[in-house]
Amino acid sequence: MQRQRSLLALIFVLVILAITVITRVPIQLGLDLRGGSQLTIQVKTTAEIPQISPEQLEAVKTVLETRVNALGVSESVVQTVGTDQIVVQLPGVNDPKQAEEVLGGTAQLDFRKQKPGTEGQFIAERKVAQDLKIKQEELKKTNNPEEIAKNQQALERSNKAISELFERTGLTGKNLKNARPEPLQSGQNWNVAISFDPKGAELFAQMTKDLAGTGRSLGIFLDDKLISGPTVGAEFAEVGITGGNAVITGTFTAQEANNLAVQLQGGALPLPVAIVENRTVGASLGQDSINRSIAAGVGGLLLVLIFMGVYYRLPGVIADISLIIYSLLTLAAFVLLGVTLTLPGIAGFILSIGMAVDANVLIFERTREELQSGKTLYRSVESGFYRAFSSILDSNVTTLISCAALFWLGSGLVKGFALTLALGVVISMFTAISCSRTFLLLLVLGFPGLRQKPELFAPNIPDSIKS
Repeated sequence: MQRQRSLLALIFVLVILAITVITRVPIQLGLDLRGGSQLTIQVKTTAEIPQISPEQLEAVKTVLETRVNALGVSESVVQTVGTDQIVVQLPGVNDPKQAEEVLGGTAQLDFRKQKPGTEGQFIAERKVAQDLKIKQEELKKTNNPEEIAKNQQALERSNKAISELFERTGLTGKNLKNARPEPLQSGQNWNVAISFDPKGAELFAQMTKDLAGTGRSLGIFLDDKLISGPTVGAEFAEVGITGGNAVITGTFTAQEANNLAVQLQGGALPLPVAIVENRTVGASLGQDSINRSIAAGVGGLLLVLIFMGVYYRLPGVIADISLIIYSLLTLAAFVLLGVTLTLPGIAGFILSIGMAVDANVLIFERTREELQSGKTLYRSVESGFYRAFSSILDSNVTTLISCAALFWLGSGLVKGFALTLALGVVISMFTAISCSRTFLLLLVLGFPGLRQKPELFAPNIPDSIKS
């Protein structure tokens, strides 16, 4: 009896903790419930790499994961599909254009020196490029595809002409140690502060020393396009700019500066990529899925509770209490373990409820058999749990093996289903064996009058067991 009371106290504490966790910490929702963006990225081959190996695909995935993490998107999913595609899910990101720019950009940064004697040509070409950019923004408002395409081609030719006025120095994004956005004092425009590794700091010092006081620009190119062309003052003519720190200026907005910092810090993609699909899942669709899932889950649970109470009588009511405790403990486990809940995950949770019910059914059927064979109520309850345990263990172990296989070999939503089902199965074993058993034994031992009413446990019980 003392053991049952200790278990009851433990169950009570676990329930209180579970309710506290569920009410104070929100459950993480996946893309299909929360809404957001999903991008399918095609990894392309090159002349040097005619076929993409699994290692190269994994390298692209690693860079994309770094960029996603830098974006600060929670519960994101980055997974490979087939031999040359990667799917990125960004819950809560409802601007697919921003996600596409950040994830699909190659972000190949390099620093170049302006060639001597090109000062006048550089000023003219830069003015042309700036005018074309302004015109391009105006054309986008008119929704004229032909003019937009024509102006874009002219802008690309201008960018190429500018790049020919500079020579490479060997200082690239590979020498970057850090990149972060920082606001100007005015607060309206932003810069991107960068720092180099020791080799990059040495190259940067030498380049600024060569350009100091000449009037020629230090060209900062991103994906072969000039984004900033500052000049170096004469005061740096002796040693250049040392320390390995620099600032990329370009009148960026806060979002543009953050995107550039993410791309630079995430590193260059080892292979070219293209966005082949950019799909947005609306928050309203996600909320509708949540409402339908809640209705299905609550409806199914109520039907199960009613069936157990009607068919199995008092043990069924106890099983209902155990199922409610099971649901609370499982949801609390999802929160504590950081499980991202998706529609397949909800399906796994609901399926695990069925597993919990199945365990109770096995126990109660065994208990009925013991009662009908003439054993006392207490012995029947004990024997029922003992005889059903091996069957419950076997069925749950086989389910856990299946979950492990799905989690190991599957990806994305399949993993979510496997994880929620596995957690539910483990917790269902605890509630079926510990909670149901503890409650039944406490009733039998604590209320002697129940021993004279075995019909509350099963029909057609011989009168001899009442003695």
